[in-house]
Amino acid sequence: MPLVFACIAPHGGELVPSLAGKELRRFGPTRKGMRVLASQIRKERPETIVLATPHNLRMPKNIGVVISENSSGKVTDGRKEVSLKAKCDLVLGGKIIEESEKLGLPVVGANFGALEGPLSDLAMDWGTLIPLWFLKKEAGLKSKLLIVTPARGIPLRQNFEFGRVVGRLAERGRKKVAFVASSDQAHAHRKDGPYGFDRRAKDYDEMVLDAVRRDRLASIMSTKPGLVEGAKPDSLWQMTMLAGLLKEAPLKGTLVSYQVPTYFGMLCASYRRSS
Repeated sequence: MPLVFACIAPHGGELVPSLAGKELRRFGPTRKGMRVLASQIRKERPETIVLATPHNLRMPKNIGVVISENSSGKVTDGRKEVSLKAKCDLVLGGKIIEESEKLGLPVVGANFGALEGPLSDLAMDWGTLIPLWFLKKEAGLKSKLLIVTPARGIPLRQNFEFGRVVGRLAERGRKKVAFVASSDQAHAHRKDGPYGFDRRAKDYDEMVLDAVRRDRLASIMSTKPGLVEGAKPDSLWQMTMLAGLLKEAPLKGTLVSYQVPTYFGMLCASYRRSS
């Protein structure tokens, strides 16, 4: 079966109603967008969700593929907590590593605890848990998970080529696969935010919006380093993986939602089969 669905999804904890507190209404437009993505993926019923996150393995020179049998974690806000656990797709993960190594891509497989069984459990980060909470809990999916992590210290083209590997294997395989680029956009929209204000935050988000609206996501690969440095996104690398995947599968992109509720931009976009 082909790659059946892909999306760009943010990962702010305030999106989950039980964690939102006083911010429930402020994050409403993006929460609605996440529910649109959940309703779309529900129709496709993927057997595996490949999720690219910036907050799991942090290896500047290597792309990571989680090959633990399990992944589990929690996100807390005061006394409120959401938790999630998932079985990982070790077969697909192994194939992706093998194919990537053949192409000379800097890919590393990572396990934790034990070789197999319940103690083989690598922590699920919030960049994985928040989108997955919507795409599994709200959509009622039982999909396996494959966590992958981009590398920022290598050329963008290598993250792109890794995405092509994922796309090719998904298209050739027998199982239904979905891909999620877990991505918050620029983090410098407000002076009172942790990264301060930089006008390039707006420029960066407008560039991404234009790429999504025109359905030409690969155009983000020409982003200048100065724009990234000023805007401080954590989206460019995962979205570049998605752009590579889109070279291998006939998926059509649609902007679902965009807002800047606090200091960082949040964008939802879906990619669905066009043929």
